[in-house]
Amino acid sequence: MKTAAMYSLLWVLLLGGRLQAQDLSGAWQGVEIHLPLQGYWPALLTLQTDTGSTMTGVLFQEVGDHPDATGTFAMRGTRTRTGMQLDYTKILAENHMSASWCLGTITFSYDAAQEKLTGRSRFKPVPAGNCSTSTFELFRVRLKSASAVAPGVWSTVRVSGREVRWFADPALLKPLATGNSYHVALRQTTIFYIVQNFYPNAHRPVTPITISVKGPLRPKAAAKPPRVAGHTVPMVLPTVLFKVGTSELMPTAAPALDQLAAELKARPALRLRIAGYTDKVGEPDKNQALSEQRAEAVKTCLLKAGIAPERLRTIGYGDSRPLYHSPDARNRRVEVEELQ
Repeated sequence: MKTAAMYSLLWVLLLGGRLQAQDLSGAWQGVEIHLPLQGYWPALLTLQTDTGSTMTGVLFQEVGDHPDATGTFAMRGTRTRTGMQLDYTKILAENHMSASWCLGTITFSYDAAQEKLTGRSRFKPVPAGNCSTSTFELFRVRLKSASAVAPGVWSTVRVSGREVRWFADPALLKPLATGNSYHVALRQTTIFYIVQNFYPNAHRPVTPITISVKGPLRPKAAAKPPRVAGHTVPMVLPTVLFKVGTSELMPTAAPALDQLAAELKARPALRLRIAGYTDKVGEPDKNQALSEQRAEAVKTCLLKAGIAPERLRTIGYGDSRPLYHSPDARNRRVEVEELQ
């Protein structure tokens, strides 16, 4: 019994040591929810390990309903057995804010399987405002499958993160897939560029994931995996946004639409469904009509670029499918989906 107890204790100590050694540095993206006010703040926490268990970093936040209102904070803290504890040490910058930010301490727990930090804050009281408590939910992108594959063999590349988007280029102009897994047959070492669409903010990080290809190339190309007929994944065009209550495209839409037109010209057989959406502001019937007008506005731009009308279909979903808590400009969007 003594021997068994000793081994059990040794095992616990070993696990504890591994937990303490887990590196939490990197970029963590997500949201802070203020419980009494039910407000939300998209957040990006960038961390590095200084010495031993000491952590330092920067927390950037936007006000959910007003993304132009931001705050940037210096953070410092220590690792704990289950995660870490961070203190706000200084306000580095703030824009368009008339009220004070809530500052204090955040205690995080770490979920290694999901690469997730769950935090609960304890704020210092302020003369004006409600700074009692809030919760954080943050995720980071990490490779969760093999970093090397055989050439020409279908493999599943898996990453952590929330609402993951895969791209072939760092400028995010060439979308590949959505979700935490990507099934692909590689013939050379490839870099994928990963972003999270979970409460994205102005500083949303792009994480490069390198998959090495090692070994001799097979003489015959591997068969493609079975595909469900008609199954495609809609892709949000994050910079194609509209002015409030109109189908007028904002200036940020032009580069993405130019790139989309170029992709259609390079692939003559490609046909798209363009879906329009609105925020939950106004009457549902008017929002439905507005969403259809927004889809048509994107179609019109593509027609002017020389794309044949029979390759484009449009549909509107009104305010029935928001991606963010309303009101939020990012709900006034379009998505494109390949037609089979």
